Amino acid sequence: MKIIGIAASLHAGSFITRLLDAAGGELPENVCFEVWQGLGDIPPYQPGTVPGPARELVSMVAGSDAILLTAPEHSLLPMELTHALDWMSARDGLSGKHVGVMSASARACGAMWAQAELYKQLLGAGAVVMGAELVISPACPHFDEDGHLTSADLRDQVRRVIRQLCPAEVMEPVLSAL
Repeated sequence: MKIIGIAASLHAGSFITRLLDAAGGELPENVCFEVWQGLGDIPPYQPGTVPGPARELVSMVAGSDAILLTAPEHSLLPMELTHALDWMSARDGLSGKHVGVMSASARACGAMWAQAELYKQLLGAGAVVMGAELVISPACPHFDEDGHLTSADLRDQVRRVIRQLCPAEVMEPVLSAL
């Protein structure tokens, strides 16, 4: 199984980028995990020729079994993430694709709003979405020196998302009953 990781942040050391890396470390050994880091280069969607950064993303997603996405606590998604979702959606790259979503916030409502917006866009594009709203403060130390999660509770929450995502071959798309 191959999973593509996308952190909805343009900052290399951001909390959600570190959370994505740590979540990748929780995947089973037989899972290939590759992080796409081109979010800052993705242009707005437009019909016609697909620019290089969008072509790279669409190709990576097409060659994967699932996507693991971490989102910031903001109620509005970063415009670059919206562009990436538009490119994947326009190329039917999200149709039937299993997507695990995690958002982190110091306040429950922040994660909930970010995740609701992501779910709306992903489900509209035909993705099979699962995830967790992680209510944790980015200001507290949650990672050890190797980037692993230090909190047993947080690791359990992340592993629940992973367990939903990894047996993707036995799950049915949300819209398959129609």
